[in-house]
Amino acid sequence: MDTQVWSQFIRENWLVIVIALVLLFAVVNLVKTVLKWAIVIIIVVGLFIYSGVTMDQLGNAVDKVKEGTVSTLKSEAQEVMLKEAKDAVYTVNDDGTFTITSPNIEVKGTAGQDKVDVTFRGVSLGKWSVTDTMKTFIEEASKQQGAAGK
Repeated sequence: MDTQVWSQFIRENWLVIVIALVLLFAVVNLVKTVLKWAIVIIIVVGLFIYSGVTMDQLGNAVDKVKEGTVSTLKSEAQEVMLKEAKDAVYTVNDDGTFTITSPNIEVKGTAGQDKVDVTFRGVSLGKWSVTDTMKTFIEEASKQQGAAGK
């Protein structure tokens, strides 16, 4: 969403926006029930519809924010993964899968598979391909398990 479009909209429709804000403040201050929030939502949605913002544009904005957040989390998780490889605990499960747990990362997968499930600080980041960084993390964690067993 372009800021220039928003500023143009505000300049052209400032009176409608002021009236909507006055209505919002009146509703929030005077109405004390759940109905208050329904009215607030109707006014806000009405402003968005009046401004010409479509649900597709809102969906695209949400998708961009989501993609940016996930990519930031992935890069941060990879950095943490390399730092915490020494502290990782490698566990082989009865069904042939493995689990690697470090203070901030949990990786679950099957030996020989290309995909592993990654959880970073309690947030699932989905299935990742086994890249060089992931291979290094898995190898370092398994070495730690081997060293602990000796």
